[in-house]
Amino acid sequence: MSQSFDRDVIVIGGGPAGSTVARYAAEGGIDVLVIDRRDPIGSPLQCGELVPSNEEMRRLCPDVPDMDDLFQTPDKAISRHSKKMHLVPPSGKPLKFDFDGYVLNRVAHDEYLVDLAKEAGADFLVDSRVERVEENSVILRNGDIHTAKVIVDAGGHNGVIRREYWNEKSTKIPVKFVLMEGDFGEAVELHFGSMAPGGYAWMFPKSSGANIGLGIQKSFAKGRSLNDYTDKFVSKYNGEITFNGAGSLPMSGTLKKFVKGNYVLVGDAAGMVLPSNGAGITIAMIGGRIAGQVIAEHIKSGLPLEEYEKIWKKQMGKVMANSKRSFKIGSLIFRLPDWILNMMFNPLTKGIIWRAVTCRKMFWVI
Repeated sequence: MSQSFDRDVIVIGGGPAGSTVARYAAEGGIDVLVIDRRDPIGSPLQCGELVPSNEEMRRLCPDVPDMDDLFQTPDKAISRHSKKMHLVPPSGKPLKFDFDGYVLNRVAHDEYLVDLAKEAGADFLVDSRVERVEENSVILRNGDIHTAKVIVDAGGHNGVIRREYWNEKSTKIPVKFVLMEGDFGEAVELHFGSMAPGGYAWMFPKSSGANIGLGIQKSFAKGRSLNDYTDKFVSKYNGEITFNGAGSLPMSGTLKKFVKGNYVLVGDAAGMVLPSNGAGITIAMIGGRIAGQVIAEHIKSGLPLEEYEKIWKKQMGKVMANSKRSFKIGSLIFRLPDWILNMMFNPLTKGIIWRAVTCRKMFWVI
């Protein structure tokens, strides 16, 4: 006699990864509950808010199919459509590239992804903190228990399942940022050098103001705090600060396994962030769709959950490997003195640097 559960699948965390899992699993006809400690789910803001356009994503991740179905960004969630990216060394003299991307209203974007999942049939339980997960049971802090055949951790790299049942470590980059009022032009900017050791700083202009911040590797910081680096970089820009935010990113690439028994990791919990550029929103959604579709087939026909890992490798394996390689090389290069970095950012190296940022092999022959 088979065991009875409340749900087919419970997803812990309703951000881009979790909502996308819920959407595609529900479209597959199974019973989905998403549990999130936030209300509303999109708040508070925790990132730089930049995503590539669908056309840019097709260039960045050529093995990912049906991007227009996956990435549906409503006009209300787009703060600025940018056509240029500047990669800026310490000298301040940028290398300029064509880049098609959106600076989001991230809160509106996440709320829209929740709406898509609800329209597909997923249920949401908000303002509810998960205390622990045991076998098929999700125990909330208030004592309520919900059960499911499959439980998904989409709660970030400190998610309750990732923390309890996975021992694999990853490099975490702490980030801090502000929203600032003002006119900052149209180009998105990435800054490299001693202003953000081991990471990078950014300025992403919005329709009004900009998202400005940075991430660092603490081991490169020479005893200075993230706050010190952030305050110094932000002070270069003039405007009224309207919001302060912080978070962290896993920058070691994906974990070796995303599945253990009936537990599944997705998004930051699985390391789905491109180390060379910090991209996580769209990458998490790619993983979320694969996971949701595989889970639905697992429930209906017994497809092994490990198929999720295989499909991910087919769609994103090359991109992630190139990005990890670029991050490792960049971590060494960006420890060099600023004057050497200034020399390295030049017309002759422009193509190599761009290939690294966009997760392609830095050199054509390797």
